[in-house]
Amino acid sequence: MWIKICGNTNLEDAKLAAELGADALGFIFAASKRQMTAAQAAAIARGLPEGVERVGVFDSHDAKAIAFLAREADLNAVQLHGGYDEALLNALAPMLAGSGIRIIQTLHWTVDTAAFNETATQSASSNQIGIQMGRISELGITDRVLIDSKIGASPSGGTGVAFEWAAARNLLALAPAGIRLIIAGGLKPDNVTRAIAELTPWGVDVSSGVEASVGRKDPARVAQFIKSARTTPAPHPGD
Repeated sequence: MWIKICGNTNLEDAKLAAELGADALGFIFAASKRQMTAAQAAAIARGLPEGVERVGVFDSHDAKAIAFLAREADLNAVQLHGGYDEALLNALAPMLAGSGIRIIQTLHWTVDTAAFNETATQSASSNQIGIQMGRISELGITDRVLIDSKIGASPSGGTGVAFEWAAARNLLALAPAGIRLIIAGGLKPDNVTRAIAELTPWGVDVSSGVEASVGRKDPARVAQFIKSARTTPAPHPGD
C-alpha cells in the first residue's frame, strides 16, 4: 500500500512522516492555508531521506509554470488537482520527459450537500470518472489516478470530506488495467482500513485527517494512519 501524507509545511512533520514509513510527502502549491513556495519545499526536500517521494499539488493549468516549479522545489512527482485537462497532460508530459518527475492525475467525485440531488450527483460523477479513467489509460502518460471529493461546483478537491465509497466501489473495480488508484478525501486513522477494504486502492492520501491544527501534523495520528493502512491486507499482491 502506497501512503502519501499531504499538506506538509515544515521539515519536522515531513521527516517524521518519512521515518514512520510514508512513501510520499505532499506539498501544496495551489491556493491554500497550507500553500508552499518552491523555495520552502526545496528546503524541506533537502532534509528528507532518500527514496521518499516528494509530490507537488497544483491546481494550475499552466504546464510551463508547473514544470518550472517542480524543478525549483526538487519534486519527483506532480499532482494535477485542478480538474481533468487532457491538453495540460499532453503539454506537461514532454516538458517532464527525462527529469524523473512523474504525474499523478486527480479526478473528482462530486459530493452534493443537498440530499435530494445526491443520487443524480453520484451517477454523474461515476460516468464522468469512468470516461476520464479510460482516456488516461489510452494516453499512457501516467498510470496513477487519485480520486478525491469536491463539493458542488467547486473547481477542485481537498475538502477533507469523504465521497460515497459504496457508490464508487463498482466503478473503481472496473478501472482499466494498469491504472493505479489512489484514494483521498476525508480519510482518517479510524476509517482508512474500511476505505481500503471497500475500494481496494493501490494507495491512500491524507492531509487534514492527521493534523493537530492547520498545517501542523499530529504525530500520533500520522503514526496510527500509516500503521492502519500498512497492516490492511494489500488488495493487489505484488504492488
